[in-house]
Amino acid sequence: MAKPATTKTKYAAFLRGINVGGNHPVPMPVLKKLFEQLGFGEVKTLIASGNVSFEASGQDEKRLRETISAALEKKFGFKIGLILRPMATLEKLIASNPFKGIEVTPDTRLYATFLSADAKPAGKLKIPYEAPEKDFRILKATKSEVISVLWLAKGGRTVESMAVIEKEWGKNVTTRNWNTVNKLVAL
Repeated sequence: MAKPATTKTKYAAFLRGINVGGNHPVPMPVLKKLFEQLGFGEVKTLIASGNVSFEASGQDEKRLRETISAALEKKFGFKIGLILRPMATLEKLIASNPFKGIEVTPDTRLYATFLSADAKPAGKLKIPYEAPEKDFRILKATKSEVISVLWLAKGGRTVESMAVIEKEWGKNVTTRNWNTVNKLVAL
């Protein structure tokens, strides 16, 4: 009797706080090999900030996250924040055109911050939010992501902007440039 076909789901894994300023080094070829050793298919990495595209079958997301997190800590010797998203979710996010109406110049940075399942709920910050200096704006916030824009020409700095997000939703989040999100989905 033939085995029933197992449905495979394509995921994006976003690792938090690796390869920043020489801290918590995670070489991408080693990361790719680790995901392959865990039995995942079609594994691809994108830039050193820890973006992995892969296929998995037959596991719920919580168990999948636990398996990957344990393997990362065992392999690299330190805990690594991990946020998973089904690729279909990212495709819907891109299709929603969350930056519609934003004029993009060389000084504009578009960001998607991905919230973990245990991120704290939004506090008192009124969304849409604009920094008093008008150099940073949070356009949209859901239970799973925060969409924001930074204007370097107005003096905006990524570190200060991300501090606003972490103050509101906690540190168990990770932010990616919108170009990176688009490239990861296109892998």
